[in-house]
Amino acid sequence: MKFDRILENDKLWAVRYDGDDDNILQKIFEQWSNPIWLVDFFTENISDLESYFKITDLNRAIFDTIDDNNELQCLILDITPDADLDKIFRPLENNRTNEIVLGKEKAKLRKRPRHASWLRLYAIKLEPGCYIITGGAIKLTKKMEERSHTLQELRKMEQVRNLLVEVGVVDNVGFSEYVSEL
Repeated sequence: MKFDRILENDKLWAVRYDGDDDNILQKIFEQWSNPIWLVDFFTENISDLESYFKITDLNRAIFDTIDDNNELQCLILDITPDADLDKIFRPLENNRTNEIVLGKEKAKLRKRPRHASWLRLYAIKLEPGCYIITGGAIKLTKKMEERSHTLQELRKMEQVRNLLVEVGVVDNVGFSEYVSEL
């Protein structure tokens, strides 16, 4: 496992899993803009799309996904000086109210005009404003444990968090030192 710097200010990183040519953020953004991949995904998960979001039109789901993907990319890759990733990421557990070391976080678009966004980015929070993207998913169910593709994202977050704990990383400084030694 390697880590790619996404923003030059060292505030955003993405995991490059062993055997992958691209980091996970590139892979996710490419998937979510690929109509062929999206047709396969929504066809396989149509019952979740219908029951949770009340959407039966695959073309609408694909269009909404591509549109949300573009907006999420702009938010995540914002390089303006006042960009604040803490406005985008929230604790993975909806009821968590205090900070924890290497907390598991999620990012999603808020206040969508049509329906809630089903796109999620998952990350480990190194410290306020500093994140490592571990994966992402189209979440069509209430709980991540309900589907294998979202359960896999939980496992990836735990895998990355365990690695960081194992090597003694607890903040952005420790992470920068660890990455420079790779």
